Amino acid sequence: MPFAIALLVLLVEFTPLHVLYTGPLLVATPALAAVTMGPRGTLAAAGVAVGVSVTTASYNGAWGSQQVYTNFLALFLVSVASFLTSRSARTRTENELNQVRRIATAAQEVVLRPVPDRLGSVRAASMYLAAETGAQIGGDLYDVVQTRYGVRMIVGDVRGKGLPAVRAAAIVLGAFREAVHYEDDLVEVVNRCGAALRRDAAVSGAGGADALLEGFVTALVAQVPDGPHIEVINRGHPPPLLLSGGSVRPLMPTVPLPPLGLEEFLAGPPVRAERYPFVPGDRLLLYSDGVIEARDQEKIFFDLAGAMVSMCDLTREAFLTGLHQALIHHTRNRLADDVAVVVVDRCEDEGNRSAGGPT
Repeated sequence: MPFAIALLVLLVEFTPLHVLYTGPLLVATPALAAVTMGPRGTLAAAGVAVGVSVTTASYNGAWGSQQVYTNFLALFLVSVASFLTSRSARTRTENELNQVRRIATAAQEVVLRPVPDRLGSVRAASMYLAAETGAQIGGDLYDVVQTRYGVRMIVGDVRGKGLPAVRAAAIVLGAFREAVHYEDDLVEVVNRCGAALRRDAAVSGAGGADALLEGFVTALVAQVPDGPHIEVINRGHPPPLLLSGGSVRPLMPTVPLPPLGLEEFLAGPPVRAERYPFVPGDRLLLYSDGVIEARDQEKIFFDLAGAMVSMCDLTREAFLTGLHQALIHHTRNRLADDVAVVVVDRCEDEGNRSAGGPT
């Protein structure tokens, strides 16, 4: 708008319409720029206004008149005031944003706490990328916990975004962190998570089928017990990838199950955890759909399995760093959805794998 006004003044002054008084229009340009363009934009608008004033005064031979000097004085005063106001507003906005980021960091450490490096017979690492600009936490969730029943882990994705999604993620994680220490059956751990989600919807007054369809959570819960295998329950989530012997295969469920919160759609035989081989040297990757649904400019999906194979020799931390860089390169730093990734390596040494217990 400020530069459009400057162009309008030029058109008026260089046409027969120059009899119109355009000084107040130019004086207003730095004030308008201060509203939305920041300190640099304000200075640029003020500079353009001064340039237009000098050009039109020279063209019309108005130098020496009181009107010209009055216009320059008004323009100078408004420009200084606009610049100071804009700089103060920018500083205040940056301070508020920094405070919000500190709060988000604290929330992330509570809701999505760091995954321990060593848990019994496995080593793990995690990564979280929020798609929303300036955010550090969103609707994806993960955790890895060592219990007396083995190492138990969860990765999930809340349908929706914003604060309601963060709330649902916190509810599921809270139920998971409590249930894993007291429920010996992995199915009951999952049931506790679904019950907590439905209970919160009922308490908050958002119950009913429509509310559940808006706030369900896809989740994958896994357990590494004693023995060379892993147990998995998949509730509508993308299947984990298992890297073994240099090749990757998805651990597809034999019976599809609905997401958490949609238990009324459960049908058929009772839910049971499915078992897959997981021997020392294998790597398991749990992830949210933000990874496999990431697209480039040509709408091509990200090849997660290929990336996993190409970086199979890297450590967990180096693999996550490489995966992060690959996603940023593939999407040109424009993630459309949150990304949660947990990578788990089965160790050669399986000692102390059942240490720990309820806390």
